[in-house]
Amino acid sequence: MRQSSATTTLPGDPPGGRRAMAVWGIGVSVYFVAVIFRTSLGVAGLDAADRFHVNASALSTFSILQLLVYAGMQIPVGLLVDRLGTKEVLTIGVVLFTAGQLGFAFSPSYGMALASRALLGCGDAMTFISVLRLGTRWFPARRGPLVAQLAGLAGMAGNLVSTLVLARLLHGVGWTAAFAGSALAGVVVLVLLLLFLKDHPEGHEPEPFPHQGAAYVRRQIAASWREPGTRLGLWVHFTTQFPAMVFLLLWGLPFLVQAQGLSRATAGELLTLVVLSNMVVGLVYGQIIARHHAARLPLALGTVGATAVVWAATLAYPADRAPMWLLIVLCTVLGFCGPASMIGFDFARPANPAERQGTASGITNMGGFVASMTTLFAIGVLLDATGDDYTVAFSAVFVLQALGVGQILRLRQRVARRERERLVASRVETVHVPA
Repeated sequence: MRQSSATTTLPGDPPGGRRAMAVWGIGVSVYFVAVIFRTSLGVAGLDAADRFHVNASALSTFSILQLLVYAGMQIPVGLLVDRLGTKEVLTIGVVLFTAGQLGFAFSPSYGMALASRALLGCGDAMTFISVLRLGTRWFPARRGPLVAQLAGLAGMAGNLVSTLVLARLLHGVGWTAAFAGSALAGVVVLVLLLLFLKDHPEGHEPEPFPHQGAAYVRRQIAASWREPGTRLGLWVHFTTQFPAMVFLLLWGLPFLVQAQGLSRATAGELLTLVVLSNMVVGLVYGQIIARHHAARLPLALGTVGATAVVWAATLAYPADRAPMWLLIVLCTVLGFCGPASMIGFDFARPANPAERQGTASGITNMGGFVASMTTLFAIGVLLDATGDDYTVAFSAVFVLQALGVGQILRLRQRVARRERERLVASRVETVHVPA
């Protein structure tokens, strides 16, 4: 049954159009560059180990610290977006992640490199929530799901650029030139941002909202958290995103090379398959949800189920190594995780008014990164404890999936009831709008 709660044109909706696409495109370009910088370490792991003379555990600290900073910044960034607006927060983010990338290029020691990645993670944390809020300010509500998926698609394109372009640049011109040269992209998007980006179209200025220090912070967080849609969004993001994140960010390459006996080149091609699958599925999911709002939860739970089944089949395969066809299926299905995690924002967005969109998005976005950080750590501990038994270590994924699915099922009826109430209220409001 087709539902219209998200596809109805609401009173006061922004008009969208070419101007909206141009302004939003600038915000997306900032996020695109941020993801290139975020994932740049993934193609430079071995070079970083040689440059800073560190072992695998110290090397993994780069990824865990970056995720820790990113996750910890989500609610503060959401509050900043609601208070300062998109342009100011994005400007701060660009300056920070460009400085972090530049610092990483010239870091003479492991400690300074670690600090640079933390700075990069801090700036990166300010981009995605800002882009989501920019979309809600410039496009009608019915375009929300597709706009969010397109933003995620831009992020995966950044990941692809990092994998294909930065890797070659690194081995062609060396560490310092590659990272310092890539930092110029941050300067370019900063100029575009300062010259052309606007928080909202003319005539759609947000209503003044009182900002009163700590009281404002508590009110924003409490009001966002009270909405079941925000909590459901967090758990959907938590449950869907982390398997692919963990695989791409750190443990996929060692698993494919050490446990499955593949060459680094073949393993790299499979990791690229995850990214390509993500990009294709993101467009499909966005179109489906924009037309059939009721498909949100089935798509999210279906993705979790498919991921669990293929993950289990790969780990439990009776031979010493899984066949190539099964690894291809695994990497293709992992590509569904990113688009499915975006569905979390489609629960949080309609549950909160415009002045809380940043805070609610920050709470939602924490979910997947907390799950990813937890799983990265758990897999590392289990690998050390079991002598690199990937079957046992990778089974940690099922624990977090079970936790997330339980919370999703607990909240789903409450969210459905609240959305029906808002739909009735919006229809009444539309009827009473004077001609």
